[in-house]
Amino acid sequence: MAQMGTSAVWHDADKSWEMRDLPLPELEADAIQIRVRATSVCGSDLHIWRGDGLDKNDPPRDPFVFGHEMMGEVAAMGNKITTDSLRRPLKEGDRVAYSYFFPCARCYNCLRGEFGACKFRMGRKPLDEWPVCNGGFAQYYYLRSPNYVFKLPDSITNAAAAPINCALAQVYEAMHLGGVRLGDNVVVQGAGGLGVNATAVAKELGASKVIVIDGQKPRLDLAIQCGATHTIDINEYETPESRIERVMELTNGIGADKVIEVVGFPAVVEEGLKMVRMRGVYLEVGHISPNSFASIDVSELVKNQVRFYGIQHYDPWIIPNAIDFLERTSDKYPLTSVVSHEFPLDQIGKAFETAEWLGTQEGSEVTRAVVAP
Repeated sequence: MAQMGTSAVWHDADKSWEMRDLPLPELEADAIQIRVRATSVCGSDLHIWRGDGLDKNDPPRDPFVFGHEMMGEVAAMGNKITTDSLRRPLKEGDRVAYSYFFPCARCYNCLRGEFGACKFRMGRKPLDEWPVCNGGFAQYYYLRSPNYVFKLPDSITNAAAAPINCALAQVYEAMHLGGVRLGDNVVVQGAGGLGVNATAVAKELGASKVIVIDGQKPRLDLAIQCGATHTIDINEYETPESRIERVMELTNGIGADKVIEVVGFPAVVEEGLKMVRMRGVYLEVGHISPNSFASIDVSELVKNQVRFYGIQHYDPWIIPNAIDFLERTSDKYPLTSVVSHEFPLDQIGKAFETAEWLGTQEGSEVTRAVVAP
């Protein structure tokens, strides 16, 4: 196995990428070394890249490697590893999907089976603390214990598999926690990678109406193909009031049973909460940046008895179910078309620039860009 790998290191100071060769971590007995084959540019990656939510007076962040929405091949396994997390034989070269975070498995929440809510879950160590090749935007990712890894079927391509452990898994978890059920009317705020996956999941769970809101026609067209019954183009409905009114029209004045937010801007939350019916559910997924403050009349939440869920990460069982969902519905929803652009690692700057939509008049043609390290 290789001893070195290339990582794309982001520098805040001059807003640049550096291709840096770094050693691989020493393999522990219960760990797996992954050769990353495809990593998506997730919306949260764009937030990190822009520096959304950071104080402009703060010094630049130390150089770091990021990227989390990925898949890869088993490059090496510790001597305690013989199977994947469903006890299927595992060997070097097998293509796998895996959770990118590591619950401790020994805290209050983990003992209740809430691995996605582990307060002690481990992510990547800072580059200056652990200078190894380890990241989504790198050639290798290190799955330390406890890890959750699942073999992929040949029918799912590398690019299509990359969003499984974030875009698809995250909205699957949200819909599960929110209790989306037969006959529900669901609003999806945003038609990027998470949004189109949320659309398909909601439709497959039996939603009667799936109303998708975005400002980019190609994304809205894809949402229709993925199960949306109605779309709201913010270029046609230019004000929050007009969009709220349109949702009310489509739901006979009742409002949506469930609204899921996957954009990550506070004003979207302010708007979406007014689309929820009395005792409906608001699923907040998009906000990962600090200092994301929304202006909300809490008395209105109480009066309308809105159930508000903040959702980040997921429990491990979600991943094999997401794999099954993607394979089972491949002829029904073009979810593999969510990935629209692919770039090699040394063109990661172009990948981010192509995926960027904020501040551009026409938005971005990208639904999901993938970097292939």
